[in-house]
Amino acid sequence: MNANMEVTQVQQTKSLSIKNILKKYNLFFIFLGFILIGSILSDQFLSVQNLLNLLQQSSFVGIVSIGMTFVILVAGIDLSVGAVLALTGMLVSILLGTGMTPILAIVITLITGSFLGFVNGFVSTKFKVPAFIATLAMMVSARGLALLSTNGEPIYDLPEGFTALGGNVFGKIPFTAMVWITLTIVALVVLKYTTFGRKIYAVGGNEESSRLSGIPVEKYVTWCFVIAGLLAAVAGILMSAWLTVGQPTAGTGLELDVIAAVVIGGTSLMGGKGSIGGTFIGVLIMSMIVNIFNLLGLSSYYQSIFMGLIIVLALIMNQYIINKK
Repeated sequence: MNANMEVTQVQQTKSLSIKNILKKYNLFFIFLGFILIGSILSDQFLSVQNLLNLLQQSSFVGIVSIGMTFVILVAGIDLSVGAVLALTGMLVSILLGTGMTPILAIVITLITGSFLGFVNGFVSTKFKVPAFIATLAMMVSARGLALLSTNGEPIYDLPEGFTALGGNVFGKIPFTAMVWITLTIVALVVLKYTTFGRKIYAVGGNEESSRLSGIPVEKYVTWCFVIAGLLAAVAGILMSAWLTVGQPTAGTGLELDVIAAVVIGGTSLMGGKGSIGGTFIGVLIMSMIVNIFNLLGLSSYYQSIFMGLIIVLALIMNQYIINKK
């Protein structure tokens, strides 16, 4: 009798441990599932060149997604990141066209992106304008400025010293991917191991309790928007270098891809829950889906339909697992 009870207890313990592993690493298993599906559907999927292309294509969304993670963690949203990417990409191209050195042009552009993020945060916190509306206004204004700067015309003939940033390092590895991975590691450390990161989670988890605990909520929310603006500028600079042209229509619709990737990565739109590691995998999952469709030669119309369905299913699954936790 006792032996049977012990066996039952061991089986229950194993069952619980398997369930806990599935709950904890569900996103990673989804990621592996898409790798398996891609390798089955196309023998080119796991080729070195395709994987490098996947990293290159993911990097711009990935860099912007880091900033969006900070914003969503404090229960905010930033719809302006695509337009800020375009505006800063045009700004750095215009500055380079005047003969300015690439380093100075990049610094000015990064400051501009940070300032635009600050404006989003300031309007949202000081005037109590919902972040959705504040950043929507910034999106329209920044996109208009990007188009107005050259009457909608691209800027060509960027200096080689700048366009080299859009090339490869160590022979084949895209520089933009190296920047994305580096920024991901930095952001992960900041959120997980610093007081600043812990306070961001606290503000997103319960704003009123954070305020009563002495945390300057408005300051931390504004800083998150500044980070989002800064990283959108980083992506804008790198995209101009990669395209070797300043393109005022760059980043159109990017904000939707970024938000989807962050939420698929497990970050709650209600704030206070999520991780940079999850966002990194979420970006890769989004890029893998598009990559698989392209390898299969699927029409872009069908791609949009299937992408929407997959995003909804992934979010439903994530929400189910979060509720179970």
